[in-house]
Amino acid sequence: MNKKLDALKQKQEEAVLGGGQSRIDSQHKKGKLTARERLHFLMDEGSFQEIGMLVAHRSTDFGMEKEKYPGDGVVTGYGTINSRLVYVFSQDFTVFGGSLSETHAEKICKIMELAMKNGAPVIGLNDSGGARIQEGVVSLGGYADIFYRNTMASGVVPQISAVMGPCAGGAVYSPAITDFILMVEHTSYMFVTGPNVVKTVTHEIVTSEELGGATTHATKSGVTHFACANEIEAIQHIKKLLSYMPQNCEEKAPAIAYESAVELRPKLNTILPENNLQPYDMRDVISEVIDEGSFLEVHKDFAENIVVGFARLAGRSIGIVANQPAFLAGVLDINSSTKGARFIRFCDSFNIPLLVFEDVPGFLPGTDQEWNAIITNGAKLLYAFCEATVPRITVITRKAYGGAYDVMNSKHIGADMNYAWPSAEIAVMGAKGAAEIIFKREINSAADPEAKWKEMEQLYSDTFANPYRAAERGFIDEVIEPAETRSKLIRAFKMLENKVVNLPRKKHGNIPL
Repeated sequence: MNKKLDALKQKQEEAVLGGGQSRIDSQHKKGKLTARERLHFLMDEGSFQEIGMLVAHRSTDFGMEKEKYPGDGVVTGYGTINSRLVYVFSQDFTVFGGSLSETHAEKICKIMELAMKNGAPVIGLNDSGGARIQEGVVSLGGYADIFYRNTMASGVVPQISAVMGPCAGGAVYSPAITDFILMVEHTSYMFVTGPNVVKTVTHEIVTSEELGGATTHATKSGVTHFACANEIEAIQHIKKLLSYMPQNCEEKAPAIAYESAVELRPKLNTILPENNLQPYDMRDVISEVIDEGSFLEVHKDFAENIVVGFARLAGRSIGIVANQPAFLAGVLDINSSTKGARFIRFCDSFNIPLLVFEDVPGFLPGTDQEWNAIITNGAKLLYAFCEATVPRITVITRKAYGGAYDVMNSKHIGADMNYAWPSAEIAVMGAKGAAEIIFKREINSAADPEAKWKEMEQLYSDTFANPYRAAERGFIDEVIEPAETRSKLIRAFKMLENKVVNLPRKKHGNIPL
């Protein structure tokens, strides 16, 4: 009996070491933590309970039966983060390069199934060389098993993927299905085909970092939501992200204790430039309205003409979608539309109320946008807002022109409350262009066409470039002093906290993908 216990302890020690101290040292030299070190920093102290520590692969081809390690390259289990239950898997690059085998996949699938049954988030710490070549189609089937469970869990429990090392080939599709992806600069990368294949097929010479590094995916592709300087920063981001989310789709968004105070923000009265063509940073408006220091921006460096992220208002978790006049004048384009739509759908899935700040001159014109389907992609943003059943409030700070006015959570597509600042301009288009079209004949026949144009521009502006016409029709619920914005929003979200909407019965909608 004692010999069996000693043998079991030895196997457990081997599992903890991840296949050898020398391999752990190699991991550290690359600036990376080991699988278990990552779990140590992620989970509440002493809370992690491992599942499947002694699982080993079943492959007997190519000499694999001679080399087995307990755990088979992935550490799986459950525990707590800030006292809330989570399920987690952490791939171990020191064991077969973290490659995915049949049993490796089974361990991950088991964790995901437990998460869905018990209504708790799933966190994946990815660090893998891909499918285990020695197992052939069995390892490919393992990936498909994981993809299927990712899809089934989508919208049921939050799913977060932290890419801590390589993630290539079919492996990338599991993080892609999850809700949020974090990457680490200089040590992690994601791509479907690597630099060697790219060079062979297209003759392009590119490094792994240029092709699929954290910065590339944070700025160019938008694949990753957060690019972190190191693994500890990535782990801290995961913890902060979770603090804004409920455990599952059946719970309300979390709230923290909040004591009422003076909610007026006088700075908002002077935050807009006098010239309505001058830009300003919408983040300044956001920071004045929300609880101090509570904004966690998502996709910060991608599609910068729209700002999305989580915040708290009077202690309650909310999602924010805001046009950004400081970048491309805040126009909507292909990338900003898909970025906004994805975030809106996450918030709606997990009962997180939506706050929209609107200052949009329209959709970005040009052949590049039209030929790359701004129509279809812009419709994604429209569809996401229309479908959302959480409390939805819009504040129009300045411009709300054309179809973009409709798309940005207007009253017409189901917004609950719409406020406008006195500076709001709600019209089909800007006064200058509108005057040129409406009064073309008068302008061309005038003795001084330029002066006549300016006169007609002012007439159109006085008539439509204000929020009062829209308020008369009930499209705007109230024109408010900017300083009152925070207090109005706190009251409105409180009023809407028990909102219930029953959508038409259907299998699912067909979002324009």
